[in-house]
Amino acid sequence: MQLWPIPPEAALLAALAVAVLLGLELRRRRRRPGADAVNGIAPPASAVEKKPEADPPAAQPSAALRLRAALSKSRDALRQRLADVFGRNREIDALLASLEEALLGADVGVRTTARILGVVRTRCAGDREPAPAKVRAALRDAIEAALGDGVLRARRAKPWVILVCGVNGVGKTTSIGKLAARFRAAGDKVLLVAADTFRAAAIEQLGIWAERVGADLVRHQSGADPAAVAFDGMKAAVAREADVVLVDTAGRLHTRENLMQELRKVSRVIGKAIPGAPHEAWLVLDATTGQNALSQAKVFTEALGLSGIVLTKLDGTAKGGAALAIREELGVPILYVGVGEGLDDLRPFSSAEYARALLGEE
Repeated sequence: MQLWPIPPEAALLAALAVAVLLGLELRRRRRRPGADAVNGIAPPASAVEKKPEADPPAAQPSAALRLRAALSKSRDALRQRLADVFGRNREIDALLASLEEALLGADVGVRTTARILGVVRTRCAGDREPAPAKVRAALRDAIEAALGDGVLRARRAKPWVILVCGVNGVGKTTSIGKLAARFRAAGDKVLLVAADTFRAAAIEQLGIWAERVGADLVRHQSGADPAAVAFDGMKAAVAREADVVLVDTAGRLHTRENLMQELRKVSRVIGKAIPGAPHEAWLVLDATTGQNALSQAKVFTEALGLSGIVLTKLDGTAKGGAALAIREELGVPILYVGVGEGLDDLRPFSSAEYARALLGEE
């Protein structure tokens, strides 16, 4: 075979083309981090992709600050009413009259207001015109004393059964989910019982919470007998060695006697399955209803003998003073307060924090 000689110009162009292609390939490899390392060549530092530094986690507000924010509407309303009280030195009788008007306007209630005024009068005895700072301190201490602290009772049995009730729309099922999260965080094995069978959405909602927080769940179909669900829940709690059982019940108007009878039946059935249970009966109240929450609570107390109050939606009301009336009239401790929508926004109740937040003190 005869080979034709290649012209020098063509050979030069071919060599240039090869050089260009090799340069492009080398540049492409350098743009891919680790590609040259595969071939035994360390990539240049500029070719290694750097991950962006993560932003530091945002600081979470303390429990006291969350409560302060939640009570902002109540605090602002009370502050307007108390402006005349703390604005200047006044004679004690005129001062107490203004203070009485402010407390009643904040839904504190007549009996609780009278008790608070008595404490303030005693603390300021001997001062014809007590200083505003002294009056404020006396008022804060009186509010704190009226509220008392919500201390959980020591558990005397396993499982420890908590029956949770309330009227429609107070946030009962959501509160149960948040309570379950708190118990799980403390290391308890938690079982949720979906005894609200009238509302299919409640069963589904409780199932979502159970999965979210890592709790067991006992449920029947929508429309099933609530007492039967509660009974099965107690048997499951014993079999699974649960530490805490939270029983969700259907929301019911306190004025409907037939529904209150059904709630009593659920409680009796729980007691037959586990002697001494339910060990707790907690009522979820909507803080936005103010004094109306008190009439609800009285009926539920008569039906079940309440052992605790969960007060929700404090962040949406100017009637935060109603908590004092509820505690005073019922003698039932407020155990938890809801200060927002977040998982951690159901907080253990502290009377000292509440009193300071209500009066706008640090």
